[in-house]
Amino acid sequence: MKGFPTSNVADKGHYLILDGLRGVAALLVVLFHVCEAYSPDHPLTQLINHGYLAVDFFFLLSGFVIAYAYDDRWQTLSVGGFFKRRLMRLQPMVIMGMTVGALFFPFQAGGSFPLIESTPAWEVILVMLVGYTLLPLPPSMDIRGWSEMHPLNGPAWSLFFEYVANILYALGLRKLSHRQLGFLTICAAAFLVQLAVFGKRGDLIGGWSLDAGQLHIGFARLLFPFLAGMLLMRLGKRVNVRGAFGLCSLLLVAVLALPRVGGADHRWLNGLYDSLCVIVAFPLIVAIGAGGSLAAGWSTRIARWLGDISYPLYITHYALIYTYTEWVSRHSASATYTMGIGALVFLASVALAYACLKFYDEPVRKWLQSRAARTSGVEGATSVQDQGLAP
Repeated sequence: MKGFPTSNVADKGHYLILDGLRGVAALLVVLFHVCEAYSPDHPLTQLINHGYLAVDFFFLLSGFVIAYAYDDRWQTLSVGGFFKRRLMRLQPMVIMGMTVGALFFPFQAGGSFPLIESTPAWEVILVMLVGYTLLPLPPSMDIRGWSEMHPLNGPAWSLFFEYVANILYALGLRKLSHRQLGFLTICAAAFLVQLAVFGKRGDLIGGWSLDAGQLHIGFARLLFPFLAGMLLMRLGKRVNVRGAFGLCSLLLVAVLALPRVGGADHRWLNGLYDSLCVIVAFPLIVAIGAGGSLAAGWSTRIARWLGDISYPLYITHYALIYTYTEWVSRHSASATYTMGIGALVFLASVALAYACLKFYDEPVRKWLQSRAARTSGVEGATSVQDQGLAP
């Protein structure tokens, strides 16, 4: 396929640098959530201030990779076969994320989460089982007090929208011409700017609740980056520079770590920054990453490890963040001590994700792929390293 440099391929159908960048973004998400726990004036003074934009970066990667992996396969692949592949890639860790969330739930009771102490065990189990399906829960079923559509695992909201994007792709977006896709991408950019620049918050934070306002945010955050990722792949736009992985990683860290722009009096400036990140900076980073190459060695191993860990890390870490958030609210400790515990939470999140990857995710997907190959033929099978975006 046009624009696919063989030296950037670690396994068939892979952009290894993009895998690594997904891992860098996932690590920054964990840091962002750790910092939320001890940032009383969030979002104005929080460290890693724009870490929430990693989700928008994930959506852009998703559009790019889904279009690359499947655009030219529909003569032999049915819609059902596509959904089967995506379920095998995403669903095992959805289940694990909800299970981990349920196991940690009793340890999070306190002032930060006012509903936990009054929630019976049967209701936690019910929410967990519904969470396995990724169906969003209404506010009436909230068991935490944060009005999340997935109160056991808040970040799962983005997986819900990832599934929406996959459905839209399979049912219609894949059939669009370049011109039609470009027109929709421009419209989606205007939708995004309207929210970020002219909205009340002055940022793109949100999307995790099942109400009109949050769904507005969720779809605004999903549509442009996913469509732009598809368009970027189809147009074959790549930027070839030396040291692409390191450069893209530094750019991503800089973009997500920049302090809040504009302050409380000029919120629209931060919304403009968010818009420029998603509409300009992220596509440029992906174009550089897709056009770069990695020589065999330590950089290849790091990029592969980051790609492997990214989805398990993203979908399991928030149970530890909930627990840490409640701990911080109950302890009047020094900032140094609190941040030290936060560093341990970060390391524990990575360790938990790696354990889930090696002892659960990879074995389960291998079993599912083997079973699909036996029962459905080639169409149901997929590589264990299917790169369609998980987070």
